[in-house]
Amino acid sequence: MGSLPATAPDHAAAALIVFALTYAVLGFGSLPPLRIDRTGAALIGATAMVGLGVLSPHEAVAAIDFHTLALLLGMMILVAHLKLAGFFGWLDARLVRWAGSPRRIVVLTVWLSGAISALFVNDTACLLLTPLVLEVALAMRRNPLPFLLAVAMGSNLGGVATIVGNPQNMLVASFSHISYARFLVVLLPVALAGLALGSLLLAWMFRRDLAGDAAITAPAAAPALDRPLLIKSLVVTGLLLLALIAGVTPSLCALVAASALLITRRLDPQAVYAEVDWSLLMMFSGLFVVVEGFERSGLSGRWLAALAPESRHSTTVFAAVTAALSNLVGNVPAVLLLKGWAAQLARAERTWLVLAMACTLAGNLTLVGSVANLIVVEKARGRAHVSFWAYARVGVPLTLLTLALGLGWVMWVVR
Repeated sequence: MGSLPATAPDHAAAALIVFALTYAVLGFGSLPPLRIDRTGAALIGATAMVGLGVLSPHEAVAAIDFHTLALLLGMMILVAHLKLAGFFGWLDARLVRWAGSPRRIVVLTVWLSGAISALFVNDTACLLLTPLVLEVALAMRRNPLPFLLAVAMGSNLGGVATIVGNPQNMLVASFSHISYARFLVVLLPVALAGLALGSLLLAWMFRRDLAGDAAITAPAAAPALDRPLLIKSLVVTGLLLLALIAGVTPSLCALVAASALLITRRLDPQAVYAEVDWSLLMMFSGLFVVVEGFERSGLSGRWLAALAPESRHSTTVFAAVTAALSNLVGNVPAVLLLKGWAAQLARAERTWLVLAMACTLAGNLTLVGSVANLIVVEKARGRAHVSFWAYARVGVPLTLLTLALGLGWVMWVVR
């Protein structure tokens, strides 16, 4: 950003309070004793930034990145059509048939979760695969933990590969204007190496739980497919990917794909809209405004000034701060907080790619490192328990290994 006008001290204090309270809820998920969730906190924070005079209504609207929201909405509508056509249910049912042992099921789950994340956003993989792998694990009378970790960690690792792999990548692409193809070429190897490491680590650390053959008493039956809708959705998906690789604006690609699918005589559009995560879109809108207010207050640069000059220009320090901040406040808020620092560093393309990679891989560090992890935990609640330390036992070494590998790769490829 360019130079900003000076902000009155009372506005700076108001911005700091609003920002701190908003991010406290983002980090912890609630604000006891009030029942405010992350979406509510973002909306309240955005409203407070305007109501307290930190931003004008016009500045608040201008702060919202509609390209990111359009890309996210378009992908949600695409995924909704594939889901309603029965594609993901069919894919789930094939998982058990392809695997003959618990260990192989875990490995396939890591890769399937990663592939779905790279193509259709990581939250989608967690929502679709968690119920399936939980049923499979319980049917085999096995510890469900490695199966659930395979979904969560695979989704984070696979999401590194593409612009549409997760919301934070969409933000980075919007801010940096890096093309889909360039993003894929640089970060796909990181995702593939991470999925391989994740598979090996889970298979080794849970080798006793995964020993022997799969003995499932009630194998999952493949659901019925809506073939006309499935064919149309797959054709549109293929054309979307081709357009993205060709360099067409991602938000435009996603909206055109969504619009093409909504032209139909067969499907009730309300069924599609019911699958859209409107609260996530609202949370993004609010966060854009909250962070803009924080930046205009002049406070966002003060913590950066506290770093030593040599650290301020170090890509390694930048990656470490990104990973830490992603686990403190979440990976999407971390990108919004760090975009100003990223824009100041030399080798801009490399910095933006490191930001996307580090905040995504850091999602595997702890249970609260990404929303995808929390989705898995919530979907499994009541039937399986994933503790903070059980997750960290695998997540910490996996994250340190993949971050070191990914950072070395990006710094070598993007000079």
